[in-house]
Amino acid sequence: MHIYEVISIGLYMLLMLAIGYYSYIKSTSDSNEFLIGGRRLGAVVTALSAGAADMSGWLLMGLPGAMYFSGLSAAWIAIGLVIGAYLNYILVAPRLRIYTEVAQNAITLPVFFENRYKDNKHYLKVTASIFILIFFTLYTSAGMVSGGKLFESAFGLEYLSGVWITGLVVVIYTFMGGFLAVSLTDFVQGTIMVIALLVVPAVVIYHLGGVGDTVAIIESKGPQYMDLFKGTSYVGIISLMAWGLGYFGQPHILVRFMAIDQAKELVKARRVGITWMIFAISGALIIGLTGIAYLMKFDQTTMQLFDASNRDAETIFIYLSRRLFHPFIGGLLLSAILAAVMSTISSQLLVTSSSLVEDIYRAFIRPQASPKNLLLVSRLSVLVVAGIAILLSLTPRDNILNLVGNAWAGFGAAFGPLILLSLLYKKSSVQGALAGMITGGITVLAWIYFDHPFKDWYELIPGFILSCLVHIIVSKMTYRPDPDIDQAFNTMETLLKS
Repeated sequence: MHIYEVISIGLYMLLMLAIGYYSYIKSTSDSNEFLIGGRRLGAVVTALSAGAADMSGWLLMGLPGAMYFSGLSAAWIAIGLVIGAYLNYILVAPRLRIYTEVAQNAITLPVFFENRYKDNKHYLKVTASIFILIFFTLYTSAGMVSGGKLFESAFGLEYLSGVWITGLVVVIYTFMGGFLAVSLTDFVQGTIMVIALLVVPAVVIYHLGGVGDTVAIIESKGPQYMDLFKGTSYVGIISLMAWGLGYFGQPHILVRFMAIDQAKELVKARRVGITWMIFAISGALIIGLTGIAYLMKFDQTTMQLFDASNRDAETIFIYLSRRLFHPFIGGLLLSAILAAVMSTISSQLLVTSSSLVEDIYRAFIRPQASPKNLLLVSRLSVLVVAGIAILLSLTPRDNILNLVGNAWAGFGAAFGPLILLSLLYKKSSVQGALAGMITGGITVLAWIYFDHPFKDWYELIPGFILSCLVHIIVSKMTYRPDPDIDQAFNTMETLLKS
């Protein structure tokens, strides 16, 4: 690793720690501040924080690598994600922001589910918390693994050193500043990511002589690389686009909507967030395509290596950053990958800690805990979850990584229909909510781990559909009018229109 790259990465990490210290001073008076920022986030911070928390290292490595390997047919997942994110802002964001406050100021999704349905037996909260604790601990571990492998492949450090560096920096700023630190660092990280994703392909196209010459070189390798429909099937297209359904159930994204200052600010947040997402994803897609042209023209040896291995092709962003820029600038660009990894780890880490504190400790262990006690336990929970995640990442196993790779589908199927129906369907019942959530989660796991002839279909599709059907059918059988629930729902709809 070049000394200028070390300086760039070091400056980036110091900035993250400085934001953590600033957040510690500004916003950690109680657990409400620590876990959800006191519901005072602005529109722009909300938008970029949600985007950065969503887009992990796959945006700068996985997606460009898929485009390099498969061509434009890999873009269907990006199309599905943009549509899903937009619908999430329209259907979920304003309703969730209003309803979580109406429902006794719920600051976590499990507490919102309990308050929304008046679930005095805590079935919804406990089940949702179990999902969050299991999947997000593993998800966080996968992020640590990504950080370790990034330092190993890009900077030549040992894998374990990369894990510890990634983990310690994220834990320190999350431990100090809580939700505000996570959101502000996400804002900075989101900015770094989109700049890197726009600058790199622009410079590549310049070196290739312009857009026309670039396209011509790509097409000379094979017409399928510039065709959306070649190299895939209709089942593949539907499955890739179905990734967008997952947005309705991702706790680390939904919590951003709950934390914004006012629901009306979500209109601005949507415009900023979707614009950021379109630029970021488009940049990632173009990096993969222009990488084909650059290697064909300037580096046939590396092209043969990348053509032979999808895993090697995922380093195309790293290759171009180092090949085309001064090491100091290249280091800043490589910081974008680290930013993508860290932003997702910190968001998942905080949501998991929130579930431990609000949904388990405060609910069942010490209901009368003081604000200072809850704040202390919140910080300790960050350390506990991070410690488990780091231990899991020290010796990563395929079964853990495979489970984490399906966590998006698990959350999307278990929580997505529940979120939508709790906000849009007044006659949704607690029995329907519980049955739908369990059905969605079990369907995804069964689809993954049992042999059947429909493996080509993304597991989120059957999980989401069955969860919706079971939720609605059971609700129709068990719904009983409740004046308090009806009033809260009507209040949410009234405030939504105002």
